[in-house]
Amino acid sequence: MTDPSAIHPVILCGGSGTRLWPLSRKARPKPFLPLIGSTTLFEQAVSRVADHARFAAPIVVAGAQHGDLIEEQMHGAAHRLIVEPAARNTAPAIALAAALLPAQDIMLVCPSDHHIADEAAFRAAALAAAALAANDHMVSFGIAPDRPETGYGYIRRGDPLAGGFAIAQFVEKPDRARAEEYLASGEYSWNGGIFAFRAGALLDELSTHRPAMAEAVRDAVAAGKEKGTRFHPDAEIFSGIEGDSIDYALMENTDRAAMVPADMGWSDIGNWAALQEALNEGDPSNNVVRGTADLVDCSNVMAVSDGPRVSAVGLNDICIIVSDGEVLVTTRDGAQVVGKLPGATNQ
Repeated sequence: MTDPSAIHPVILCGGSGTRLWPLSRKARPKPFLPLIGSTTLFEQAVSRVADHARFAAPIVVAGAQHGDLIEEQMHGAAHRLIVEPAARNTAPAIALAAALLPAQDIMLVCPSDHHIADEAAFRAAALAAAALAANDHMVSFGIAPDRPETGYGYIRRGDPLAGGFAIAQFVEKPDRARAEEYLASGEYSWNGGIFAFRAGALLDELSTHRPAMAEAVRDAVAAGKEKGTRFHPDAEIFSGIEGDSIDYALMENTDRAAMVPADMGWSDIGNWAALQEALNEGDPSNNVVRGTADLVDCSNVMAVSDGPRVSAVGLNDICIIVSDGEVLVTTRDGAQVVGKLPGATNQ
């Protein structure tokens, strides 16, 4: 029988990590790389919810092409793997996990490719989120902003709740001026893509706002097959779903949206500039080097090489990446569009 107090981590392994090309490739994308420290981002996501009395064994949602990588990086730990027949964004992926859990179970939905420096703060926020979710709130982590970031969506706090706040508004990625206003106001948090739901409440809300999606997910699960630790939803039914993110499908529509504040050293490692910030260890010129590189009169430069020496003189705000025979040079601002390069899209 399921422990009614247990929190069920749901770790999402979708996406191909093309914005970290050429290091991240379709065969071994960003979650399965040791980008920060000696373990991979996926292994770190699993470890954050391991060896704690309140967390059950994780459910991992991923495509078939990464199933073996997941099994390898679970290192024999208990888990359940839901194999998505097709990529349909986060709402159907999360709903698959909800449909396989008892209605009263609390889900903690975590991306597999984020960095969180303060695991104690993460767990404290998770417990607060679980308490709100138990009262049928749809809960998002509100990440404490430390700069006027234009690359993230924002959440505006509403009325106080026990352990958190109602969400007054979701805001799309702002321009610089609005981001500075949000930071100065103290009313806004970054939307970090981490959520908590009661499984049955999530499916009920999805049935209200995306009824066709909710019905198709339930049918795909009902017609699915269990093979060892892997569950395979019906491919034909699931592939027919019109995909959408959990933000658009549910969070921006429900009147039960809530947030817990989380100041935990979070980064989505969304591009090379974000990885540089996460790796910066206080170099006076803000340079980051991995591999063999010589930087002369450079500032805010990232140089990563798996072999050849990188030599740079007089550069500012540049990322240089050499990996498996490919070379990428981009400004920090240009790092946002690396995933659109032919090398990244035509792997």
